[in-house]
Amino acid sequence: MSEHAVSGTAASATQPVRPWKVIAAASIGNALEWYDISIYAYFSVYISVAFFPAERHSVSIMLALGTFALSFFIRPVGAIVLGSFADRKGRKPALTLTIWLMFLGTLMIVIMPPAHVIGLAAPLLILLARLIQGFAAGGEFGSATSLMVEHLPNRKGFAASWQFTSQAMSTVLASIIGVSLTTGLSQEQLETWGFRLPFIVGLLVGPVGLYIRRHVPESPEFTAAAAEVPEKSAAIGGILRHHKLAVVLAIGAIAVSTCLNYFITYVPTYAMDNLGMTSSAGFWATLVSGIVLLLFTPVAGHFCDKVGRLTFMIPAALAVMVLTWVLFTWVVAANALSVLIVVVAIFSLFKAAYYGPLASVMGDIFPTEVRGTGLSLGYNVGVAIFGGLTPLVAAWLIGVTGDAKAPAYWVLLAGALSVAAILVVWKKLGVR
Repeated sequence: MSEHAVSGTAASATQPVRPWKVIAAASIGNALEWYDISIYAYFSVYISVAFFPAERHSVSIMLALGTFALSFFIRPVGAIVLGSFADRKGRKPALTLTIWLMFLGTLMIVIMPPAHVIGLAAPLLILLARLIQGFAAGGEFGSATSLMVEHLPNRKGFAASWQFTSQAMSTVLASIIGVSLTTGLSQEQLETWGFRLPFIVGLLVGPVGLYIRRHVPESPEFTAAAAEVPEKSAAIGGILRHHKLAVVLAIGAIAVSTCLNYFITYVPTYAMDNLGMTSSAGFWATLVSGIVLLLFTPVAGHFCDKVGRLTFMIPAALAVMVLTWVLFTWVVAANALSVLIVVVAIFSLFKAAYYGPLASVMGDIFPTEVRGTGLSLGYNVGVAIFGGLTPLVAAWLIGVTGDAKAPAYWVLLAGALSVAAILVVWKKLGVR
């Protein structure tokens, strides 16, 4: 970084900045990312009809969910490119670039003609749009989390918890829109044009996010580190040579919460295809999940700064492992919307306890000079495996076993990996 750039950034970093302004600037891109992800997963039944037509409905759904999963595997590429950019040039420039790219991907989905109009180009261009969004999302988490924990080091647990609280806000908004559209529009309207309406709402977030991010100064901790550490230290080679364990632990730490997150996005499809419920039923469950996460994630973030972050995370992950099979068995046996809502709410409560401290713990695994790259890489590899694959794995497990409880196996695996990773973070790295 040039001397002029460092001094300019330093000048902006000395300006007083309100904590809520930092949190809003860092969280809004994550909110847009999660909103777009939720909407695509929630409306995958209708997206599959418009862009992935097939003779069998199950094949059409698998193609739509396969596109959803593939977009997550470019996220580590975005993490490397955009995370390294954030560590070399600053958190703010990286966050501005990511929100522009997410806006572009959403716009493509809004205006894309269906397959019966442009044929094979439709699914290919939808895949391209999701790949652009996935690339952008790859750099979002690391840059945004770094900005928050570096601006607010004394309240890093609470500040970083808003990364996931913003996801809850997006879930609530997406679920409200989902309930409104599935109850207010016919099946034909949803399949032809209604599914596009939620993506139009997502377009509105982009300009707001750009405006807010323009008025937040660069992280003072980054500014100090940039003046002392060569840019090449943030290269991916340096990360993998000197911080391999940290990357692996970040992947493990994110596993259980990400798995639960993306299973909940699959709930509307799960409720329709496996429980025989109406199209709006699953959205009521995801709405309750979003409200629980919105209320309890920042509470967990606040108190973890006082009593210790792992005090929340380890019991929450263990509870998920213990209760997963019981809760899946209950919801399948009862086959009732009220039970589905209760089960999703229980999962969401434990997820909030785990989520609240998670981002700040992941941030503490990496030093400042490589935090953007390391966080982005660890988070996005974990999300690619335990996020993007979760709806696809859930559908595959059900298809192979014929048992609607089968997704529980995947959640149990993720829980075990997260408990192991957090224990190593505690014992070996001394993060509390």
